[in-house]
Amino acid sequence: MTQTQLLSVVVPAYNEEKILPSTIKTLTASLEELKESGVIGDYELLLVNDGSTDGTKEILSEAERGEPGRIRALGYDQNRGKGCAVRTGVVASRGDLVLYTDSDLAYGTEFIRDAVKKAEETGADFVIGSRAIHPDGYAGYTGIRKIASKMYLRFLSVAAGFSHSDSQCGFKLLRGEMGRPVFACCQTDGFAFDFEVLLRAEKKGLRIEELPVCVINHRESKIHLIRDSVRMLKDIYRIKKTINKETAKEKE
Repeated sequence: MTQTQLLSVVVPAYNEEKILPSTIKTLTASLEELKESGVIGDYELLLVNDGSTDGTKEILSEAERGEPGRIRALGYDQNRGKGCAVRTGVVASRGDLVLYTDSDLAYGTEFIRDAVKKAEETGADFVIGSRAIHPDGYAGYTGIRKIASKMYLRFLSVAAGFSHSDSQCGFKLLRGEMGRPVFACCQTDGFAFDFEVLLRAEKKGLRIEELPVCVINHRESKIHLIRDSVRMLKDIYRIKKTINKETAKEKE
């Protein structure tokens, strides 16, 4: 297995002052362990403030001052959505591999090693976490949240033409030189950004591999089931229309 020289980890944050100190500490300790064990050569942690109105910005700035060069605080003043925050971090990253995960570390940190190993052993351009193929992928979910998640993923597979089992998992890794140009082309700021990223990656013929993951840290979802589902469906329609137009122009 070829050692990854630099791993960039992107964490989007919106009004997360209560959990960020713990998240930064946990992630840093895990990344140090991966470095010491030779899984990666080095790492950088990119913390992106998505226009928070609490003390998130100050916490991220303090973390950057404590580890200049290793921790980077990015962001903007007006809330735009998770898609914009992740895109900001990925495009600014420098890593051979780039991983993004949620600020509550819903999937813990143990899967980071697995994702890096999967990318290096398979040569995948994207390694996407999937709850659908892990035996405990939906353990701890409320009944309505489990049903809503599975219905949405089913819709993607049937209506939107998505060929993988879980587009919305918040744990994904990409090969920097291949993934950064994909993110740079994306325009979706909301929760449907994952769909646009993966659809564009598929259109470019990039190799996508799935990694079984499960939620380890549960907390109340920030997603409003009806409102955000409608927004995502509108975004999916717009994304497909935009990409189809781009494809048609390329063929002219």
